[in-house]
Amino acid sequence: MKNVLLEPFDLAPFSAIENQHFKPAFEKALEKARKEIDLIIQSEESPTFENTVEALEFSGAHLDRLSSLFFNLNSAETNEEIQALAQEISPMLTEFSNDIALNEALFKKVEKVYEERDTIDLTTEQWMLLEKKYKYFSRNGAHLPEEKKARLRDIDKELARLKLTFGEHVLAETNRYELHLTRKEQIEGLPEDAQETAAQLAASKGKEGWIITLDFPSYIPFMTYARNRDLRKELSIAFGSKGFHGDELDNQDLILQIAQLRHERARLLGYDSHAHFVLEERMAESPDKVMDFLVELKEKAKPAALKEYERLEAFAKEEDGIEHLQKWDGSYYSEKLKQKLFDLDDEKLKPYFKLENVISGVFRIAGELYGLSFEEVTDIDTYHEEVKTYRVTDEKGNLTAIFYADFHPRPGKRGGAWMTSYKPQYKQGDRNERPHISIVCNFTKPTKTKPSLLTFNEVTTLFHEFGHALHGMLADTTYPSLSGTSVYWDFVELPSQIMENWCFEKEALEYFAHHYETGELLPMEMIRKIKESSNFMEGMATLRQLSFGFLDMAWHAHDPSGIDQVKEFEVRAFGDTQLFEDIPETCMSTAFSHIFQGGYSAGYYSYKWAEVLDADAFAYFKENGIFNKEVARKFKACILSKGGTAKPMDLYTEFRGSEPKLDALLERAGLLKKTA
Repeated sequence: MKNVLLEPFDLAPFSAIENQHFKPAFEKALEKARKEIDLIIQSEESPTFENTVEALEFSGAHLDRLSSLFFNLNSAETNEEIQALAQEISPMLTEFSNDIALNEALFKKVEKVYEERDTIDLTTEQWMLLEKKYKYFSRNGAHLPEEKKARLRDIDKELARLKLTFGEHVLAETNRYELHLTRKEQIEGLPEDAQETAAQLAASKGKEGWIITLDFPSYIPFMTYARNRDLRKELSIAFGSKGFHGDELDNQDLILQIAQLRHERARLLGYDSHAHFVLEERMAESPDKVMDFLVELKEKAKPAALKEYERLEAFAKEEDGIEHLQKWDGSYYSEKLKQKLFDLDDEKLKPYFKLENVISGVFRIAGELYGLSFEEVTDIDTYHEEVKTYRVTDEKGNLTAIFYADFHPRPGKRGGAWMTSYKPQYKQGDRNERPHISIVCNFTKPTKTKPSLLTFNEVTTLFHEFGHALHGMLADTTYPSLSGTSVYWDFVELPSQIMENWCFEKEALEYFAHHYETGELLPMEMIRKIKESSNFMEGMATLRQLSFGFLDMAWHAHDPSGIDQVKEFEVRAFGDTQLFEDIPETCMSTAFSHIFQGGYSAGYYSYKWAEVLDADAFAYFKENGIFNKEVARKFKACILSKGGTAKPMDLYTEFRGSEPKLDALLERAGLLKKTA
């Protein structure tokens, strides 16, 4: 049987891949990568940047391509067979990674080049690569005695397994729950298109009535508009209790094991905690700086949040006699209050945000700013029929990137939205290899009578992920490990979060906010109301985001060995950031995939950190015009194209002329006025 994965490929050959191809392909790619490493070690030449550091950088290229393909599928189009393969393949990759990181002979060669760095003529990018490779070894156990190296290997294998299992549990919990409704009064208040989607889902399962699920396009409208408070409560508790049922999908023990193993690993390597280890390679540098940052923002946001909460509680009492506001009331009464204050209803906005129009709009904005053109094509292989593909070219018609876009929820797809890549950008010889970039979202599906109409929050999500995609598409570096989004974690959100700003600007909205039936432009009055309402409940939203950052740091900045009750620990960690009464049946940590499955452990603060950067950077655009060619050129040249080739603050100050100011964020969020 022919195995397409045993051969080098450029475009991912999705339709020719069968699940049984993966393991043999990984075994072959690992064998090839090991031989490439052996050639570096066995070379009798004196170690140089070229024959050691550069050679190491370009080794294992086929393995890297294979890994990105497989694990992207495990997130976007998985099944039980792929999940089982992931549990086999992940330890193989962890062992290989450790074989490199703990290889003393290889480390000594890299170390020799590093020690001679001041005598070598290196570019800034080469200097960064050398430092990155050296730290890869020094921060991952190269200096440890053999018995501690062995323990490190065991920890890394177990962590890889536990993180996969955590994610599988969350996906299974999401898929197994459904709220089946059979009476019309149970869906009172739910928008027409949400009703239609719920009815279609019920019909597809051979049931009468409507089915609501925990997928965001189903969950969010119900929590925002459904009048039945008891059903909102039921759905809210179901969503908040994923991985917290004490059954075979429970994640509590997994979390305790992950936190403990991460701490043990950090201690083995000489760090006080996992957060100390992680933050050494972040702009924030230390847990103390992160906590100072979170506390400073909390002090600015909490007075505003308390006023907003009191106002919302009074409004709920006035509207429906609600004596005590609960979590399942927040979105519902916030939406009603917003409609009252601004006469702005998300459901009235949705007809102006047809998915295809928003896609065209974000493409046009990218064209205005960065000279890119997007052509939808059908000759690029995909892993699912819903995936759209595009060839992206520059102003001269040269290929810039291949772009994949996957927009709607499916049972085999994890929740949320993310950007990833199937091939990095890099330069080798006289070739500039262009990247293959993907965004994956879970937006409202089209129905029998309507196209996919996005909520305004979904519009900003699309722009956010597209900002990440631009960071990948416009990469122009020599080395793949420094390309695109391969930057410090608290810098990576700048390109994504700054893109969201265009959603609030009249000049940009004119490109895509047209009624899907009449073609009418979103009325100016609505555009004005979008701007006016952009700070609505910003204090509460900021405090909520900060609470997740505090929880993350609580898990990772201290010794977790004394934690035996996940829920009790979480309640203490949230501390005085909580406005709503705690619900005993729910637990955030057990489904907090960002920090227990993804890469945000000891890094969740970075969303707010990057907001400071993006508010300051967009203020520069605003001062000169949001489509100012020179500012856009500088952002592309200093940020988007540079990846991790220089220190983030150096790149930022090269673009902006100064370091970012917190006041730009506070002013945009309206928190300066509210606390004045």
